[in-house]
Amino acid sequence: MMRILFVDDEPNVLSGLRRMLRSKRGEWEMKFFDKGADALQSLSEESCDVVVSDMRMPGMDGVKVLSAVKEKHPDSIRIALSGQTDAHMIYRCVEHAHQFLSKPCDVDTLAATVQRAFALRELLQDEGLSRLVSNLTSLPSMPEQYQLIMNELQTEDASLQKVGAIIESDVAMTAKILQLVNSAFFGLTKHVSSPAQAAMFLGVDVLKSLVLSTGVFTQFDEELLRTLNLGSIWPNSVRMGAIAKSITLEASDDKMLADYAYMGGMLADIGKVVLACNKPELLIAAHEAAQANGLTDWEAEVETIGQSHMAVGAYLVGLWGLPNPIVEAVAFHHRPIDCPGSQFSAVTAVHVASALVYANGTGELSELDTEYIETLGLTDKLQGWRELSEEQGDE
Repeated sequence: MMRILFVDDEPNVLSGLRRMLRSKRGEWEMKFFDKGADALQSLSEESCDVVVSDMRMPGMDGVKVLSAVKEKHPDSIRIALSGQTDAHMIYRCVEHAHQFLSKPCDVDTLAATVQRAFALRELLQDEGLSRLVSNLTSLPSMPEQYQLIMNELQTEDASLQKVGAIIESDVAMTAKILQLVNSAFFGLTKHVSSPAQAAMFLGVDVLKSLVLSTGVFTQFDEELLRTLNLGSIWPNSVRMGAIAKSITLEASDDKMLADYAYMGGMLADIGKVVLACNKPELLIAAHEAAQANGLTDWEAEVETIGQSHMAVGAYLVGLWGLPNPIVEAVAFHHRPIDCPGSQFSAVTAVHVASALVYANGTGELSELDTEYIETLGLTDKLQGWRELSEEQGDE
């Protein structure tokens, strides 16, 4: 039985959670605490699978609670549940929580979030995947600039100018981002000459995604990537992220979900880069097997290497501690049906964006899981999403 701890300083909220989750008593063993210290004491006596904590609490707030859980009980899934959605609080949560849910949160959403988190944890703890990753000689580290940007965003007076200065501290990253920002892709009418200007034009969420992705790609030998014909991964990743974000904003007014979709799209194929730099011969063999046997790339990777680039990429971004919706999007973007849940999510957006990007202008969405789209009742949205991708210059 799944063990879950709920932490909230408001008795009425805890009473509401008890009432709302009464139907789950056969599946979940639940404990409720109005003080973070009491919840942590309970955890020290008996482990739990999930901790759901409010963020704004007197004394020990939710960030401190989840930070302590992350340090002392890293296997527990951490969910932030809060009525406060200001950017500063969200950025503080991102470092410590796997998932952020807004109050009020209905029982179906909460249950689906927990189930998806468990499916993801099961995937990332797969023995075969762990064995493969442990034998890899090169795993990219999270770019230092990304962590510095996150630290800046968690301050009360976060500054876009300071974010730009952080990017500017890395010459190669500055050059790559300015090249990208000034390309036709972003459609800016004015030339951008500095990272500070880029920050003002694009906003922090887009920039941190670019920093993370650019930093990862520049850690690998570009000549090797060219040899393996993987040069399209970077531009495709940028397009995929932008389309996934546009699709999400069209389907929902949830800006955080759109940011998750953007980063999920940007990082969807990072596992290919990891495999290219560690198992180039096997990746070439997988590519040849895909062409010879009419398989998708990821199906051929499973047959040849034992794991797909989706699983390897998800393991990496999970290792970095990125929020679960981003890890999910990387893990399931080719097989969204394997991700529990019956609602539009970042996985949905990145899956559709991936199919649109890899259609490569043919209009034939051979990689789209139409059954999954039909199950979500989204078939009538496809034409509009095609048009969004055309506006991004993809078809």
